Amino acid sequence: MSDRRTLHRRHLIYYLKVLDRNTDELLGHLVDITEEGLMIVSETCYDQGLLMKMKMLLPREIEGKEDIEFDAQVMWCRRDVNPSLFGVGFKFEYVDVLSRQIIFELIHEFGFSD
Repeated sequence: MSDRRTLHRRHLIYYLKVLDRNTDELLGHLVDITEEGLMIVSETCYDQGLLMKMKMLLPREIEGKEDIEFDAQVMWCRRDVNPSLFGVGFKFEYVDVLSRQIIFELIHEFGFSD
């Protein structure tokens, strides 16, 4: 079974903050997103397989929410082009229906293609 993504990544015109939802600690900033997962740039390297409870702050209120919450698993982590940062890829493990709708809206309203 392949771990390769099947959906084209979409970069957003916003650099959204991604937080630990239990502590509100900044985990990193969103680089790109699909309906299956996301990538952040972070000052911390996270271990592959780690399941994280996350919250992403939205660029504006969408569907009455200022943030969305989800669980995501670390799929990979490697140095960024800036050697003091890491790129971290996540696969969504749990996202409620409204948050999935908001992710779809983010991709289509604020995304751009490479």
